Amino acid sequence: MEDREKKSRGSSDRMEGIDRSVRRRKAEGLPETAAGRAVRNQIPGERKRRTSTASDSSVVREASDRARRTGESMPGTGRIRGAAGSDRSRRRRSPGREDQAIPGRVPRRPGTAGMGDRRQASRKMQAKRRRKRNLGLKIALFILFIIAAAAAIFLWKRYSPSKEKADRKEYYGIENENQMAVIIDNEIVEPHGMMSDGKAYLQYELVRDYVNGRFYWDPNENVLLYTLPNDTVSVEVGSKEYMVSKKKDSMDYVILKTEGSTAYIALDFIQKYTNIDFQLYQDPDRVMIVKDWGEKEIAEVKKNTQVRCLAGVKSKVLTEISKKDEVTVIEDEGDWKKVRTKDGFIGYAKNSALRPEEKKTLSRDFEEPEYTGIKKDYIINMAWHNVTNTDANEGVLQRIAESKGLTTISPTWFHVQDVKGNIDSIASSDYVNYAHQANIEVWGALRDFDGGISSYDESYELLSRTSSRENLINQVIAEALQVGMDGINVDFELISEECGEHYIQFIRELSVRCRQNSIVLSVDNYVPQGYNMQYNRREQGIVADYVIIMGYDEHYGGSPEAGSVASFNYVKTGIEETLKEVPAEKIISGVPFFTRLWSERPKTEEELAEDQGTEAAEYSMKVTSEALGMEEAQNRIKEAGAEAVWDEETQQNFATWESEGETYKIWLEDTDSLEQKLKLMKDNGLAGTAAWALGQEDSKVWKLIQKYTN
Repeated sequence: MEDREKKSRGSSDRMEGIDRSVRRRKAEGLPETAAGRAVRNQIPGERKRRTSTASDSSVVREASDRARRTGESMPGTGRIRGAAGSDRSRRRRSPGREDQAIPGRVPRRPGTAGMGDRRQASRKMQAKRRRKRNLGLKIALFILFIIAAAAAIFLWKRYSPSKEKADRKEYYGIENENQMAVIIDNEIVEPHGMMSDGKAYLQYELVRDYVNGRFYWDPNENVLLYTLPNDTVSVEVGSKEYMVSKKKDSMDYVILKTEGSTAYIALDFIQKYTNIDFQLYQDPDRVMIVKDWGEKEIAEVKKNTQVRCLAGVKSKVLTEISKKDEVTVIEDEGDWKKVRTKDGFIGYAKNSALRPEEKKTLSRDFEEPEYTGIKKDYIINMAWHNVTNTDANEGVLQRIAESKGLTTISPTWFHVQDVKGNIDSIASSDYVNYAHQANIEVWGALRDFDGGISSYDESYELLSRTSSRENLINQVIAEALQVGMDGINVDFELISEECGEHYIQFIRELSVRCRQNSIVLSVDNYVPQGYNMQYNRREQGIVADYVIIMGYDEHYGGSPEAGSVASFNYVKTGIEETLKEVPAEKIISGVPFFTRLWSERPKTEEELAEDQGTEAAEYSMKVTSEALGMEEAQNRIKEAGAEAVWDEETQQNFATWESEGETYKIWLEDTDSLEQKLKLMKDNGLAGTAAWALGQEDSKVWKLIQKYTN
């Protein structure tokens, strides 16, 4: 009995466990199990709570005890329980059937056929749901795979190193087969080179602008010139021979070739007179020229890598560089360095592929030509003497007597008569003798205005032909030697931009003849401005003895507005800018002994209409001026009853007054203003001062000038 109660309690506990499992699965939204359905089927209606289950269990236990005592079947079991209870392992038969087995058929509990169908249907639904879930998962995974693959491809394309090769001809700017690429130091220049008979040739303009500006090509007379300190080298087209001071020499190649109007110079011949080194390479034809010597940043390649057009792995590959190669580092750009390879490729290499750069000094054995000059051992106190005819030469004695401390006088003796290079001269040996007796040197002035020629076109025509330059130089040197002059002062003021290279060649050639004859060469220049850079002050500073700044005409005779002839800042700027190109010991600062009296009035309607479309239309005042010497300027102020006051901006005394409907203005040049300019000369350690012009000064200025030149 006790055993039965234990078994009954065990059955009840199992049913309670199944019940709890059913409720939990339902709460979690999970499908019902077979055991759960069996419990629900054995209980009419909805599932009962635990209290009902306990009473049902006692009924079952009582029926079970009665069946064992009487040997009857328990209702609903379909079998007879033996004493040992071994029938628990058998399946129950359906109610109302005899206790017999059907061959090939397993006995089932009552009502299990419907339960099996529902179980099978449930399994199918679950399998279907699993298939749907699996399909969705597969689709999601496939989409994620596609996205990941696309992202990988994008990242690969974006960040993986490109292997695409650059078009080298395009890189060097080569457009036809006859061109040769040219690399000069760290710059790729226009491909104006060519290979001919195994020799490299460079176009003249490229040589002039990038390699050696002293080579000069005269297309009018088909001659190439190179100016040495004491000689001029000349080469004719198609020749292997060249002349130096009328002595002939030759090379084993044609020195100068032409194609149409374009001249090409053999690079070997250029190297003869230039401190350059070069190497030739192919694919494509190119020449690597080194002319900038000194300390350079050199890096060794630590692993094989590429040089690319731009700083980035996607940029095209210019060339491959190998471990232990050396490259010149041009600049650092973060993870990349701009480099130049030995064979002339300029591009970018990754920092990680290069070892830290080291400083190396590059040099080449070459003897630079020395352009010797004449240097005075005193501070020059020079003044121009405006001489217009031979009779005016006689006034030199008076001018010398009125001055004090003058070291140099420059009479305006020579004017270019025509474009052939002929000159008009009023040079006088007596004049020179008088000056020498006063221990004053004479530097005769040569001008391209106030004479036969007086235009930019005429100056260009004169200087662009070698024969005309030579004729001009021969004549002025002959005059200088004949009258015993000490120097020549070149005052060419009509030089256009296109005439610049011809003008500086004239100065070079004249310097050779002056050097050969111990004649001082000085050259006059405007205050440096953007529009007059063609005068090439840097080259003047090498070949000439002195470079003179004309520190006046800030506001000139035809100026559309009134202003100072030479304000302090104007003179200061002229000195500072010239010092950037010319050594201080070669610079002479020019100052004015004159000023301008300006008159202004409003323009009339007719004048305004006439000025339309011209630069003058920007100015509403009609301006005229006249040049006055120092003493005369003071007299005009007194006559007008005006008073001059000091102007801090210009560092000059300034006066203004009204008369007969016009406004008069004057910025005075006097000892006050002149002293400020002389201080600039002294403070900058210049070679001296020069004044335009004798006869316009106040006698008091000489003592002041001596203060700064002695």
